[in-house]
Amino acid sequence: MLVLIGRRIVMVVAVVWAAATLNFFIPRIAPKNPIAEKLTQLAGTSGVDPTKIQEMSQAFGARFGLDQPLLTQYLRYIGDMARFAFGQSITKYPAHVSDLIGEALPWTLGLMITTTLLAFLIGTLLGAAAGWYRNSKLLSVVSPIIMVFSAIPFYLLGLVLIYIFASRLGWFPVSGGYGLTSVPEWSWGFAVEVLQHATLPALSILIASVGTWAIGMRGMMVTVQGEDYMTFAEAKGLKPSRLFYRYGMRNALLPQVTALALYFGQIVTGAVLVEIVFAYPGLGSLLLDSIKLFDFPTIYGIVFILTLTVALSMLLVDLLYPLLDPRARVGR
Repeated sequence: MLVLIGRRIVMVVAVVWAAATLNFFIPRIAPKNPIAEKLTQLAGTSGVDPTKIQEMSQAFGARFGLDQPLLTQYLRYIGDMARFAFGQSITKYPAHVSDLIGEALPWTLGLMITTTLLAFLIGTLLGAAAGWYRNSKLLSVVSPIIMVFSAIPFYLLGLVLIYIFASRLGWFPVSGGYGLTSVPEWSWGFAVEVLQHATLPALSILIASVGTWAIGMRGMMVTVQGEDYMTFAEAKGLKPSRLFYRYGMRNALLPQVTALALYFGQIVTGAVLVEIVFAYPGLGSLLLDSIKLFDFPTIYGIVFILTLTVALSMLLVDLLYPLLDPRARVGR
């Protein structure tokens, strides 16, 4: 067992290294110089002398190591990623990338983890019930409605929710993570304000995600019902509740758990458009701004965290699978 765990950890390290390597080279395919782009922008807004842009670009390029050979930059980059040292942002210099990520990450994690777990729980139970109790009139009405909402993108639902509940009814704020005049602090009043601002983004993600989980679970439950062990369990006269939970849901749940692990790996960028629509101060918005401005250090830091999250999620699934399905256990 320990050997198997060791192999999987080595595989995770290899995956992270390969993804980090692609993360280094892909942004550099773009022909633009991020420092020159930023200095040109400053020249148009802050009165920087355009004749000095080239000189300043070379100076900042040396500061960020962009004047070094590509192999030297790559080796330095791998060493920095291994130490979680993401350096300083180009577009928000002298701010450190780790500080920018630390400010944005709690907003995205709080929004996406909550909505993902709720959507997984509701969708899985609903899909299992829809696949098991096919003659239920209530489920025959609720299921198609949820399936329709699952085909609508997050951001479109967000726009509809803003129009109805923010603009027309005025029940919730239109945008932002908190009020413009509020100062972030640890207090119940600020927590309630954050919850009010997060309600509409969370609802847009939740409504659009429940149907997706329900569709997958319903299909697996229908497949499980035709298995021989289900027929044998019914012939033994087991209680319907035991058949549903221990024999049906437990075996149909495995693909759902795998999908959940993959989805958790994408929570960093899963709500980019939602964060843009609601002007939510999350990590997805930070990543989008960094890509538009070719901020290499910030892109490297965010994508590396995304890669590491996916790899660790899959490792966790590999370790949990034997607990969920005894058939996955490795004997002596």
